[in-house]
Amino acid sequence: MTNLSIPTLEDLESSIGGLENKRVLVRCDFNVPLRNGEIADDLRIKAAIPTVSWLIERSAEVVLCTHFGRPEGKPDPRFSIEILRGRVEELAPSVELIENLRFNPGETANSPEFVRFLVEGAGGAPFDAYVNDAFGVSHRAHASVVGPPMMLPSAAGRLLQREVEVLGAMRSSPQRPFLAVLGGAKVSDKLGVIEALLEVVDRLIIGGGMCFTFLKALGNSVGDSLCEDDQVDTCKRILESGASILLPSDITALSPEGEVRQMGRSMPDGWKGLDIGPGSAAEFGDAVLDAKTVFWNGPMGMFEDPRFAAGTAALAQSLADTRAITVVGGGDSAAAVTEFGLSPYMDHISTGGGASLEVLELGDLPGLAALRN
Repeated sequence: MTNLSIPTLEDLESSIGGLENKRVLVRCDFNVPLRNGEIADDLRIKAAIPTVSWLIERSAEVVLCTHFGRPEGKPDPRFSIEILRGRVEELAPSVELIENLRFNPGETANSPEFVRFLVEGAGGAPFDAYVNDAFGVSHRAHASVVGPPMMLPSAAGRLLQREVEVLGAMRSSPQRPFLAVLGGAKVSDKLGVIEALLEVVDRLIIGGGMCFTFLKALGNSVGDSLCEDDQVDTCKRILESGASILLPSDITALSPEGEVRQMGRSMPDGWKGLDIGPGSAAEFGDAVLDAKTVFWNGPMGMFEDPRFAAGTAALAQSLADTRAITVVGGGDSAAAVTEFGLSPYMDHISTGGGASLEVLELGDLPGLAALRN
């Protein structure tokens, strides 16, 4: 496994002889959800406060930068940082805020010119140091993530440091039995993660839309459920590998006429599986209670629709009830745990779905490598 050690804020402070009056660029991830033009969940903004507060206490001049939405490389008022400014300044009154990084195509293209623009102060005075506290984009080789460490003394913020500690320890030395639960839509999106996890976990649960490709590999009829036919042979190979994999034993399905019914692993043509059934929820819950470490990424069904939320809700409740170390891998799983009011009962909720999976699969991220190198 790659060494996940990264420079800390304390390392940065000592390397540049203190932070008083030093200009520090902090890469945050304030890509928060909106509802009716208002911030719906400010968790990502709050998550940056420990780092910002630490820097301000040492009399640093703090400038924050982030992406927000998908503005496609040009200014778009729908994704202006002005939407966030009030809440950011309320939580961190003494900071500057640079306009949305993705208003410039150089951000996602990792343009050297855009890196230079950032390091030279993005229109202000040049920076003395850089801090990456944006775990959720540290798997992207974007200009603001991998560029500044090549030119400035750099370190990880508190959020990034915590994510790396938790996920790194879970990957290299988990308390056993170690159970991983994967859901979501496509097998092809998570194939690398599945194969990497099978090398370190004691048991793997597969639910969500991706379970139907596995169920078809076992010879079941999956009706009109989401299924990647080109991945059936791969799923068959994984199932025949001898790994301990638990698949749903029953499904909550929807008919073309809108009828919702519980059924076994096979379903008639036209029916679409949209959640695990109650029997599967109970079996998965028992597996969670038997484990000492649980990693969960991806819902068990289409939980946005109350008719198909029971499986995800039951799994989240099992994680809340267990004494195991529980790590929720960001994305929809984190949203579900929050929606069901169970966030306080999880040991760690990652701020990055894709980034957490990439740490588990590859053991490193471009943003971490940049800080080390």
